[in-house]
Amino acid sequence: MLESISEIIGNLMLISGSLFLFSAGLGVLRMPDTYNRIQTGTKATTLGTMLVLVGIAFLHPAWTFKLLILIFFVMLTNPVSSHALARASHAIGIHGTSRTVVDQLESDNRADGVNSARDTAE
Repeated sequence: MLESISEIIGNLMLISGSLFLFSAGLGVLRMPDTYNRIQTGTKATTLGTMLVLVGIAFLHPAWTFKLLILIFFVMLTNPVSSHALARASHAIGIHGTSRTVVDQLESDNRADGVNSARDTAE
């Protein structure tokens, strides 16, 4: 009985994680600019990957410690890589959509006297 409950929970986690990963892929296709794509890809894939790994941990309890290490690694690296991609995109002058109203990083750079790639290209 306990094994069947564990299998049901594990399979539900796998399915929900797969749905989040699918929505991340769909969001990357549908979002209007680079910054929205980075956010969509990072947040949904982080949660989706974690759910899949938790589902595998329910299905294979002997792997739980290794899977927890992987979950920690995903939680640590996905936001950092997303931040690095967004900063690099901004530094080389990739613009947001026309609907982007506030560019806080550009405002901060101008206040600090830092020239962006847009300023040096003009």
